Amino acid sequence: MSLRGRRVLVTSGPTRAPLDAVRFLTNKATGRLGALIAEAALEAGAEVTFVFGRSSALPVVRGGRLDHLRILPIDTVEDLVATFRQELPHGYDAVIHAMAVLDFEPAEVREEKVTSSMPEWVIRLVPTPKAAALVRDLAPETFFVGFKLEVGKGREELIEIAREWAQHSRADLVVANDLRDIERGTHIGYLVTAGGKVEAVAEGKEAIAKSLVELLGRRLGK
Repeated sequence: MSLRGRRVLVTSGPTRAPLDAVRFLTNKATGRLGALIAEAALEAGAEVTFVFGRSSALPVVRGGRLDHLRILPIDTVEDLVATFRQELPHGYDAVIHAMAVLDFEPAEVREEKVTSSMPEWVIRLVPTPKAAALVRDLAPETFFVGFKLEVGKGREELIEIAREWAQHSRADLVVANDLRDIERGTHIGYLVTAGGKVEAVAEGKEAIAKSLVELLGRRLGK
């Protein structure tokens, strides 16, 4: 199925939160899967906006599709929220939210560099804004795909967690995966609806990206 004429927003890679003038918290996300999804959407004919954490992998653009790609770098969860508020009201057909969003950030950010002479540095973390919760409010007609990463969960438990997240976030689809599988080199993605139906199972980042974009083509082509 073609995505020609469709507008797709993809988020990818890590977010980070500053601790002091030179340090920050972040996560392990590389953004490779998000970049592959953006590549597949471009190849299917979509206009893609790629919102990425600063160290994220970037899509490789082939076949003269560079003018169909916008890239928007961000750092923090607050940056992501601001980008959603700016972009989502402007007619996206799909949002693929693959970014690894920090759940917690420091309650206090020191403006100076904390020196190594300090005997102890106690950091209190507080919840970040829930960016995914904004998607449906800002873009009620958009096909919304979320991602859920767990650690050490079995297949059925992973699918149930994805179903619950989809319902809570009002997503149309969730791509669920487990860090243990990824670290073993067997990255398995379950494409799960809000009703708990497994639309597809794919192994490997390339296969996950292809399966997701093919599903988008079928849904948006109707």
